[in-house]
Amino acid sequence: MKLSRRRFLQAGSATLLLPLLESDTEANTDEASFIFFCRQANGVTQGDNNGEIDRFWPDDTGLLTPSLLASQSHKVLSELAPWADYLIAPKGIKYGYSNNGCGHSGGGNQCLTAARVSEDLSGKDSLAMGESIDNYIARHFPQMGGEPLTLYTGPRNGYLEEVLSYRGAKQLRPAEDDPWIAYQRMLGVTDRSYSDLVFERRQSINDLILEQINTLQRHPHLSTNDRQKLELHFDSIREFELLAASLSDDEEQAMATLSGLGTLNDNRITIARMHMDLIALAFSANYTKAATLQIGDGNDGTQYTINGTKLPSFHWISHRIYADGSEGETIVGAEDMHHAIDRLFAQTFGYFLNKLDTYGILDQGISVWCNDLGNGISHSYNNMPFISVGSGNGFLRTGQFLDFEGQTHNKLFNTYINAFGLRNPNGEYISNFGDSDLESGLLESLLA
Repeated sequence: MKLSRRRFLQAGSATLLLPLLESDTEANTDEASFIFFCRQANGVTQGDNNGEIDRFWPDDTGLLTPSLLASQSHKVLSELAPWADYLIAPKGIKYGYSNNGCGHSGGGNQCLTAARVSEDLSGKDSLAMGESIDNYIARHFPQMGGEPLTLYTGPRNGYLEEVLSYRGAKQLRPAEDDPWIAYQRMLGVTDRSYSDLVFERRQSINDLILEQINTLQRHPHLSTNDRQKLELHFDSIREFELLAASLSDDEEQAMATLSGLGTLNDNRITIARMHMDLIALAFSANYTKAATLQIGDGNDGTQYTINGTKLPSFHWISHRIYADGSEGETIVGAEDMHHAIDRLFAQTFGYFLNKLDTYGILDQGISVWCNDLGNGISHSYNNMPFISVGSGNGFLRTGQFLDFEGQTHNKLFNTYINAFGLRNPNGEYISNFGDSDLESGLLESLLA
């Protein structure tokens, strides 16, 4: 009997997917290990023919260094100076299509799909007409589950909640907003009996299915290399469990205490960082190839606290008025407030990068800080910020600030996809992610 890459080992509520074996295909260790998208709403403070100046991008295109970025403390990206050698700042990237009745929804729909917005569903109900890149990458690695890890922190008020991850046209994926629940799912805890075994006895999943493991490893169709891969796979499972179980009682208690409270303003960044802890842990243990974290709902109305002061709704700040629409009283100092929130997001992204650094995997993958809009006032789809850190195991040339002068972001995603070793049947680069009407291709200047 030939081993299938979709074959499972099961024990109670725990399900373990087998690694890719010689009977399938060889894996290339030079490929990117993971991709992460952290999404911010409401654009960034980069001007946009509105009388404001650019306070986001570096001063000049070219090579980036930690000292250069640190010297430009007036710019948001100076917050990422410690990772400048691993950073790519691609200015001039745009979305390919207009919205249908709502700039925030249209931006969220296109953000990871590079697809058109639905014609029959408009406004807050509009949906993307294509698959998102996190799903595309994850499904090409069924030996790792075939699904992205999809997390969220924001209000649940029924208006523009999740906007990010799509299985296909109009197939918006729900996201988990509770890190405590996500943590238990990562451990395979779905009922009390299994919870007893893992949380109280700290027994490995491998121990629960030891007999099945031994039977599989004795299978006559396995090569020596396959047996070694299985051994490494089971060792990595045990390693993941040890990492997960190593959360201190205080850390577990903090997650449990905030369970269900992620929609509150004061918890938004705390919950986001807990999610980032789990995503970094998942990548370190090869739990998944792709993950997304949406911070704030579709038109993020969070009242962020900066230097001890709780600000007005971020959505209002992005409009520069005390209103969700186009008319209202001016918010004095709104540009400075927005700039401070951009810095808070950069710092939060930096928190995640530090986590990856701790696991020693920062440059093995690609971590992306992205946005629904280029600018909140105009709801522009130009100069979309897709700030990435990591070369994807050497596939990308990092330490660059480039201006692509209006290239659509499907080309950026094509570049990311090929970092994972995915190719067309003829062996050529994949160049057609996103809507078929968009110009195909990669951003060649990003290739190492």
